[in-house]
Amino acid sequence: MGRRYYDRYEEFKFDGKMKILPFLRIPEKSTDIKVKYDGNSRLDIISDDYYNNPNMGWLILQANPQYGGLEFDIPTGTIINVPYPLQESLQQYEKQIIKYRNFNGL
Repeated sequence: MGRRYYDRYEEFKFDGKMKILPFLRIPEKSTDIKVKYDGNSRLDIISDDYYNNPNMGWLILQANPQYGGLEFDIPTGTIINVPYPLQESLQQYEKQIIKYRNFNGL
C-alpha cells in the first residue's frame, strides 16, 4: 500500500458537511503485532515501521481502545496492538463503519 493516503473521513461526509467521526474499535487478529510503547515511541514512527506509511497511527489507536483514542494516554512500557496486515485491518475498519452506519441510521 505504500504511502497512499487513506481518507478515513470520507464515509462521514454528507451533503458537503462533516459528521462526527466515531471511535470504531478494530478487533484483534492473530496476525497483529505486539509492540512495546517506550519513551521514544510515537505512533507515526510505529506506523511507518510496520506499514511503510507514517499516517496510520489513528488505526493503531482504533486497535487500542483502552487509551481513549489519544496517543498521549498510552503509558510508557505498555504493550500495544498494531493491527496487521494493513490492508486486512483497513477492511476491518470499513466493516465497522458499515455496522456503525446501519445501527445509527446514517
